[in-house]
This record gives sequence, structure tokens and C-alpha cells, in this order.
Amino acid sequence: MRLRLPEERPTEPPTGFKIAHPVLSHDGTRAGFTGVSLGGALPYGVVADASCVYGRHHRSPARRCDCGFHCVHERAAAQALLCTAEHRAAVLLDITVLGAYIRFELGFRYARQRVRTATVGPCTCGARAVALADAGWGRPGWRALTAACARCVQGRTSISPTTFARLAGDGLRVTTGSDTETATVDPGLPEGLGVPELVAEAALLQARLDWFQSRLARLEGGTAQS
Repeated sequence: MRLRLPEERPTEPPTGFKIAHPVLSHDGTRAGFTGVSLGGALPYGVVADASCVYGRHHRSPARRCDCGFHCVHERAAAQALLCTAEHRAAVLLDITVLGAYIRFELGFRYARQRVRTATVGPCTCGARAVALADAGWGRPGWRALTAACARCVQGRTSISPTTFARLAGDGLRVTTGSDTETATVDPGLPEGLGVPELVAEAALLQARLDWFQSRLARLEGGTAQS
């Protein structure tokens, strides 16, 4: 005889956390997300219903299938997924579990969800993101986006976090930065400068040095020719 867990009837919908890639429609009129594992080929909106990724005609989540949305209970567990190389460009989602769900030790598999908050991490250069820019890949009809700072966003298709939230709709809130970001500050440095800011400053100084060296080389070349 197989024991079954008692049916839950919570007074409020459960909540959880997951990671996903932000996406923008090809015409720039809609915004949403795409998963990092099963169902990653099917972008979804802020409020969305799950469907079986295997094309089976049953409601998600089915007990004999692994379809449906997935999330974990703890924020730290979702943030840990952002450490892997393939997930560095993903964003952290704070979601509300709606509809039927199956509870597991670490999280839920469920039928319907609402994304409440999307937290965008730093740019790949380490500076704080100011925009979501073209990531260089996508899905049919959808362009994947990634965090970008004011310097790295230049020349790329991009939208601000505020615009992304507006296009996504349904009350989505988009924030930049994370409460898990850490920075080591040298005591002799001005207060408030951490690793991301120093990396950005160093890159800017290097770019200026390269420019001065190229100008000096041109001047020296012109003097030699005269």
C-alpha cells in the first residue's frame, strides 16, 4: 500500500523562487521570460499556465510526468543556481504559486504562476546594470536579454528595467542588484566603492590610456615623417 501525503488547502497561495532569462518580442511590444531547463523553448508571461512540454494531453502537474512550472522554497537555493556558467545571465524571480501543485522537499511543481518580482544582477563587467540588452541569442519570435551597464549597453538593442516591467504588465516589479552581492573594499579607498565599481573604473582608465597611447603614436609618427 502506497501512502499519500494529505491534500493541502492553504489560506494563501504559496510562494517560491526560480531563475529565468528575460525575453523581448521581436517587435518590441511584449516582454516575458523563458526557463533554463524543461520548457525553455516556450517563453511565458508574468501570469501563465503550464502545459506538458512532451505534448501529452493531460493537465500539469501530472504525477507520472515531470511537466509544469518548477520553483524552490528558499531564495538562497535559487540564487545558488546563478553561480553556474550557463545561468550567469539569468534573473531571479519571486513568484506566487497558483492552481494545483505538488510539494517536494526543496520546492513545488505546479500548474499556474504569477511572477511578482524579477531581480536583475550586475553586468558581465561587474558594474551595476542600468538596462536589459540583447544577449545575442533567443527563441523564435523572442530576443533574449541580459543585464548591461551604461558603458556596455552602447550599440545594442536594449530597454530599461522600467520599460521591461511595463511591457510585461500584470504588476511585475523589476529591480537591479541583489542582497547577496558582496564587495571587498580597501580601507584606503573612498567609502561606497566596491569591486563592481572598481572594475568599471579600471576599464574606463584602461580605455583612456589606450586612447592616449594611440594619439601619442600618431604624433610621434607625424614628427618622424616631417
